[in-house]
Amino acid sequence: MSDIWPFVQCLVCLDPTTLRRLVVIVSAVLAMTGRVTMLGISRWTEGKGGSYRTIQRFFNTKIDWDKVHWFFVRYWFIELNDSYILVGDEVVVTKAGTETSGLDKFYSSLFGKPVPGLSFFTFSLVSTTNRTAYPLMTKQLIRSEKEVVPPTEKAKKKGPGRPQGSQNKNKENVELAPYLLFIQEMLTALLLLMSIDVRYVVFDGAFGTNYALQMVRRCGSKLDLISKLRNYSG
Repeated sequence: MSDIWPFVQCLVCLDPTTLRRLVVIVSAVLAMTGRVTMLGISRWTEGKGGSYRTIQRFFNTKIDWDKVHWFFVRYWFIELNDSYILVGDEVVVTKAGTETSGLDKFYSSLFGKPVPGLSFFTFSLVSTTNRTAYPLMTKQLIRSEKEVVPPTEKAKKKGPGRPQGSQNKNKENVELAPYLLFIQEMLTALLLLMSIDVRYVVFDGAFGTNYALQMVRRCGSKLDLISKLRNYSG
């Protein structure tokens, strides 16, 4: 346990009691084998300070993990002469059952189809010099009722060309979908948390649209989006 103390003393955002409990739990998790449970963690601690009730108290404590991640990354990995970019992506974890919060069907690129499971969106800070990613913020995606209710009418298929009598629209004044609003909220909170300047935000090809661009621009006038333009041909 003493070997971990020098690495976590930078977490001044935690009170001393919570920090001591965190050190005990991390030491046990790194040493234990098999499933990680609260009972298992308590059995792998070095006795004092790692009882089952102590482990329960730690997991019942409200902790700002986004701030914890940032304090750790800032102290150990951030270099003043380096340049960084933010990278965001969605991860789907398959999950059976019916009682888990947020359980739904999400598209998985590994399976090539929607699968039952949980979906998480993660932002990582990437060093352009060391080419290393440091995860900073992860949130679970939970669909709202508006997203899961199927449309009552099928959208009419548009013909080729521009409809007669249509006028030009301001492409910056667009209404964002709930999914993009969720990511915008995460990005805004992360930019307020970090104390370094970031110029670029990177997403995969699913975000190669004007809607995603405007979402990024609304988080900061100096931000630019790096993505792959979507191909609508064929």
